[in-house]
Amino acid sequence: MLDIKKFSGSDIEIAQTVYPEHALHIKDVAKKADIPEEFIEYYGKYKAKVDFGFLKQNQGKKKDGKLILVTAINPTPAGEGKTTTTVGVADGLSLIGKKTLVAIREPSLGPVFGVKGGAAGGGWAQVIPMEDINLHFTGDFHAIGAANNLLAAMIDNHIYQQNKLNLDPRKIIWRRCIDMNDRQLRFVTDGLGGGANGFPREDGFDITAASEIMAILCLASDIDDLKNRLGRIIVGYTYGKKSDGGEQPVTADQLNAHGAMAALLKDALKPNLAQTLEGNPALIHGGPFANIAHGCNSIMATRIALKCADYVVTEAGFGADLGAEKFLDIKCRFAGFKPSAVVIVATIRALKSHGGAGKADLEKENIELLEKGLPNLLQHVENITQVYKLPAIVAINAFPKDTKAELELVEKKCRELGVNAAISEVWAKGGEGGVKLAEEVVRLCEQPNNFEFAYDVNLSIEEKIEAVAKKIYRADGVVIMRDAQKHIKQIEKLGLDKVPICMAKTQYSFSDDALLLGAPRGWRLTVRDVKISAGAGFIVVFTGEIMTMPGLPPVPAAEKIDIDSAGKISGLF
Repeated sequence: MLDIKKFSGSDIEIAQTVYPEHALHIKDVAKKADIPEEFIEYYGKYKAKVDFGFLKQNQGKKKDGKLILVTAINPTPAGEGKTTTTVGVADGLSLIGKKTLVAIREPSLGPVFGVKGGAAGGGWAQVIPMEDINLHFTGDFHAIGAANNLLAAMIDNHIYQQNKLNLDPRKIIWRRCIDMNDRQLRFVTDGLGGGANGFPREDGFDITAASEIMAILCLASDIDDLKNRLGRIIVGYTYGKKSDGGEQPVTADQLNAHGAMAALLKDALKPNLAQTLEGNPALIHGGPFANIAHGCNSIMATRIALKCADYVVTEAGFGADLGAEKFLDIKCRFAGFKPSAVVIVATIRALKSHGGAGKADLEKENIELLEKGLPNLLQHVENITQVYKLPAIVAINAFPKDTKAELELVEKKCRELGVNAAISEVWAKGGEGGVKLAEEVVRLCEQPNNFEFAYDVNLSIEEKIEAVAKKIYRADGVVIMRDAQKHIKQIEKLGLDKVPICMAKTQYSFSDDALLLGAPRGWRLTVRDVKISAGAGFIVVFTGEIMTMPGLPPVPAAEKIDIDSAGKISGLF
């Protein structure tokens, strides 16, 4: 690897000092991970797919490695650096002699061209090729979009072609999707232009990351499970009268769509292999958002990683109230995973932001505002250690203008909860800057833990929502609106209520109000609606003003991205 102290710049400039000249060929990355070449499908020199036959060959032959979850406080414009920490911890573990593998999500083009940025890490803790990963990578998102929209086309064609299933066009709940932030597509009217062009109806688009097919891909255990889950997707409901039993759900398998959808997803189901800047293996697969979906990489990628390494470092989207809650209550429940340790990422800047500091004040020492913002971090720590009963460490993602007094205050408050805090300098120093954090992670992994879920799936839907609201968010109670009550009764009538819940909630606050920072008290969670994702196997609970199709900001990141005549990309973070 290059001497990392000799170069600094933007994320893309740092990545381009390593890639492609100093990057390992992907076959050598596969060797590091002990994945035989027979299971590698090359996508050029620096990325590949791992065939699921590898899992079948290793089932029961090798003990799983230890699973480390990286999560964070509620995000702020000041930034936290969760993916950067995930990659840096893995590189740090490798430097201290541990066989380690990263397992993270793929970026969506929506945030890449919008405001949030990509998901390849940052500074000297990145996965490469970062341009490919952040743009199209191996085409998984496009395959998911194609499968989603094939189902949408078959629904409308079925109605046009005599509608033998008696599907009510007013009760279609399956929406089209596109991997882009486009508010114009949230609500559309289609099928216009006369009878030859379809049946006019109100419709809309979700971003691909919010498609149920994304969740299904990430939760499927193999191709057969994928196909079965696709078949269970509820696309809408029939015309219904009380005399004939009322409206009934219509599923993808009734439309005979699930086989073709699975065929489109055949390659997308295979996890992607890449590498960190330090040449350590990384599996990058799936990309559900944590504020509108379950926010974790695929079960299949995590299972492969656990067979390849002694330590697997993975992350969950946004703060621990969203990503970690769903990782633990949905993904771990379905896959049977038991994390060995949790890393909670925070920055002094972000904590001051939670305390009410403006952008101009973030780089100035302010103990008072830091103390006001600290409850956000401490509530996340308590949730992980007291609700889920998991060992945790706080990673303070260091910035040059953090002061000694500020750092000591955070460390002191964490120690009072029985949790250590470690300074992370992985952005500037790569794995070297994550060694202390890695050593603490190893120590935690050796401790016994009594991992518990936040709720029992056999509780009622209302009881599960209340458990998350009160235990994780610290709400006083839950208000369930009329539409939500109606759909809860419908889900119960169908016998589909004994599954996990997937909370769709703002990422910026523990509450359902993005402006309530810190650790708010004295509020009630408002549930606007609920929807069964029968294929994914969970119930989506919509709170506040959360939307499944984001919009672009006043100055989209796309305006800064360019490519020169030699094919070199610039402006990508």
